[in-house]
Amino acid sequence: MHSTLSAGRTAAQTSRFNALRAVPLQPAAVPIPSTQVSKRSTAAMAANSRVFNFSAGPAMLPLEVLEQTQRDTLNYNGSGMSVMEMSHRSQAFEGIIKQAEADLRKLLSIPDNYKVLFVQGGASTQFAAIPLNFTQAGDIVDYIVTGAWSKKAYEEASKFGLSVNLAAKGDNKSIPARDTWKLSPDAKYVHYCDNETIGGVEFQGAPDVGDVPLIADMSSNFLSKPVDVSKYGMIYAGAQKNVGPSGVVIAIVRGDLLGKASPSCPTMLNYQVAAENGSMYNTPPCWPIYVCGLVFQHLLKLGGIKAARERNVAKAGLLYDTIQASNGFYFSPVEESVRSKMNVPFTIPSKPELEKTFVA
Repeated sequence: MHSTLSAGRTAAQTSRFNALRAVPLQPAAVPIPSTQVSKRSTAAMAANSRVFNFSAGPAMLPLEVLEQTQRDTLNYNGSGMSVMEMSHRSQAFEGIIKQAEADLRKLLSIPDNYKVLFVQGGASTQFAAIPLNFTQAGDIVDYIVTGAWSKKAYEEASKFGLSVNLAAKGDNKSIPARDTWKLSPDAKYVHYCDNETIGGVEFQGAPDVGDVPLIADMSSNFLSKPVDVSKYGMIYAGAQKNVGPSGVVIAIVRGDLLGKASPSCPTMLNYQVAAENGSMYNTPPCWPIYVCGLVFQHLLKLGGIKAARERNVAKAGLLYDTIQASNGFYFSPVEESVRSKMNVPFTIPSKPELEKTFVA
């Protein structure tokens, strides 16, 4: 997790390269002679052998978190078993998921009237779950499309008998001016992607959509910056880009929006069912939730979200300054005012063949 350079959600989708996550990369350790091998030096050598994984996701996890999972793998907290083995109904796992939620609430100052859900299916499954949870046939919904992932969400919503309004469409390198958006006054929600992983376009704050619930896909910038949760009807994020391994989606949903699902909404996609059952209607992704909880604790230890934002601004600045100082060797196609702090796309215009070498 929290890597610095990737080629978007899949390298094959773009020749651009992207960067930056919420936790600083771990420095490489100095090799230690074999004669001095100990528990400490073994850990140091393991750290030294690790690569800098610049993939968009699954991305790097903090070394401290990985070492904790290593210690817990065979015997979690004296339970005699791994988190991967224990019942999700056990007291031990109940403690894990409750602590994870409490730490996330602390990190984001989540108001009490919001539910925190740990669901499955990746962010892409939420593209279908969202219209199924918040609309009935014929309802109007608004979508802001600024890149590949908001486009996929828009296309998925079009499958459920709704009036899906494309309120604004960007060019993958900018965000349309707010006064050009064609929002529907009767829309059930407005959906957008806060940070486009592939294009490197990031909203610099919550867009003003009036009283209509605002829904944000924050998969690739979740916990990278302070967010006023109260401005949103729902925030959701696949964990594998910023807060843990793949397998769990974190959804933060305003309570008054629950209980309005379409009759055709499958039980496993129904957010009210998830909320009523503490995210455990069926067996949840226990291990990913546990790792996310460790990352939340790690972020708190490092100073919380404001400190994470400061690190990300500094890291992004190094990249953008390098691109700017390259005299055109590197080129960033994204409009400066909406450049992402998470994903920094750039090309090599004079030698495009080097791009394939770079991502090989």
